[in-house]
Amino acid sequence: MIDMEAIGKRAKRAARHLRGFDTESKNCALLAIADALHEHRDTILAENATDMAAGQAAGTSKAMLDRLNLNGRLEGIIADVRKVAELPDPVGEEFEEKNLPNGLHVRKRRVPIGVLGVIYESRPNVTVDVTALALKTSNAVILRGGSDNLHSNIALVDAIQAGMKKVGFPAEAVQLIRDTDRRYVGELLKLHKYVDMIIPRGGNALHEFCRQNSTIPVITGGIGICHLFVDDSADVPGALEVIYNAKTQRPSVCNALDTVLVHEKIAETFVPQIIQRLSGVHFKLDESLAQFANGDAELAQEGDWDTEWLDLILGIKVVKNLDEAVQHIETHGTAHSDGILTQNMQNAEKFLNEVDSAAVYVNASTRFTDGSALGLGAEIAISTQKLHARGPMALTELTTYKWIIEGDNHVRP
Repeated sequence: MIDMEAIGKRAKRAARHLRGFDTESKNCALLAIADALHEHRDTILAENATDMAAGQAAGTSKAMLDRLNLNGRLEGIIADVRKVAELPDPVGEEFEEKNLPNGLHVRKRRVPIGVLGVIYESRPNVTVDVTALALKTSNAVILRGGSDNLHSNIALVDAIQAGMKKVGFPAEAVQLIRDTDRRYVGELLKLHKYVDMIIPRGGNALHEFCRQNSTIPVITGGIGICHLFVDDSADVPGALEVIYNAKTQRPSVCNALDTVLVHEKIAETFVPQIIQRLSGVHFKLDESLAQFANGDAELAQEGDWDTEWLDLILGIKVVKNLDEAVQHIETHGTAHSDGILTQNMQNAEKFLNEVDSAAVYVNASTRFTDGSALGLGAEIAISTQKLHARGPMALTELTTYKWIIEGDNHVRP
């Protein structure tokens, strides 16, 4: 039986300890963690193979197995830890500095949030990404992965803690709940005395559970029903390549394309080109495209426009104009990543203004909604809400700030 309050207390104590480390010390810890992960790579991959075998035996989808798999990716994950060590440390940065008429010197200073609770499924790489970003910003973290990646996570955290101990960092700054009983998720969500922010990474059910049951602020996001609207002025060859990349480059992730909206003026000629270019993709077509429904293309069913496919499946819908495209995105989207393919810059600007998503694109693949791709290093999550952080959450988004007010024996009259 796990004592969740004891885990919370240890995390809170570790967070206080972390505030005393400077940037150089934190970077040394990250490099030590990278070395330890490399040193323990055989054990990590063996434990990951155990998780993979269990997933295959349970009939887990290819998309979820792809998320789970560390084989061929572990060295890249380790390299990302080293990259985070090279990034600027936002902690201690001062901004909005000013001198008031009464002589007070006022500014804001970035500080760690404190203790993060991260709940996630299927992605053991999150264990490492979260650790690197949390420690770089002097945050402690409590990790709760899913049953499908428990062996992988235990091996990863054991290696991480070994690296931290070598450089005198408190191992309690990175703790894993080593039991996948859902009761511990519920208990974590009530640890408001010790945990400052909850970040769920998974499906709708997990996010909704956290929203309904947490007494701690929750950052929600990562569920991406992503759209590209192909305007009648689009550069057709270029648009086809953007769609191909957005759908097929890595279909199992949240920023992969789910629905293409095609202007009715070009639908008759453009839709067949999509189907031909994206060989191997299964298509869900609206009723107006019934003539193309054969082989790998079928008519969309109720609920298909509200589905995050996470697989080689793509919806195609014909719309009358830009306004109808925006309305469709507002009705069926998740405010994650949506874009327009157009050569009409007035339409592009209208789309940018009216689509209220965390990332809005003009003539680019939705796959760029990613901390690394946007120059932030590894990301801890992609937020689709509006308070505190929105879009890829990296180092700066894991800080808050305090007011610093300096006077000369000032008193308020």
